[in-house]
Amino acid sequence: QVQLVESGGDVVQPGGSLRLSCAASGFIFTNYAMYWVRQAPQQALEWVSGIKVDGSGATYLDSVKGRFTITRDNTKNMIYLQMNNLKPEDTARYYCARDRRGDLRGQGTQVTVSS
Repeated sequence: QVQLVESGGDVVQPGGSLRLSCAASGFIFTNYAMYWVRQAPQQALEWVSGIKVDGSGATYLDSVKGRFTITRDNTKNMIYLQMNNLKPEDTARYYCARDRRGDLRGQGTQVTVSS
């Protein structure tokens, strides 16, 4: 059974940083590129970032480029999203996903950026 469990969300002030984590299980982790997607209130699910199986080829939504960094640890079946210089518009529930559209994702972790 595929399981994706996110953690690390919090309430932070603009300009702050957070590191999200995602623990994956129930499938061969090293067979899949992995992704982060997010959903803001009353908004559609939005792709944020992706990373290839070997940890290369990270890609990002334009609005987070230079601020977010995706990494993975294949020895631990984990992916991470380091988020710096957070902005109020980054407020959303963040999910790790096994596909770019987010059809197979975890329960998510809430990130709120507010002063």
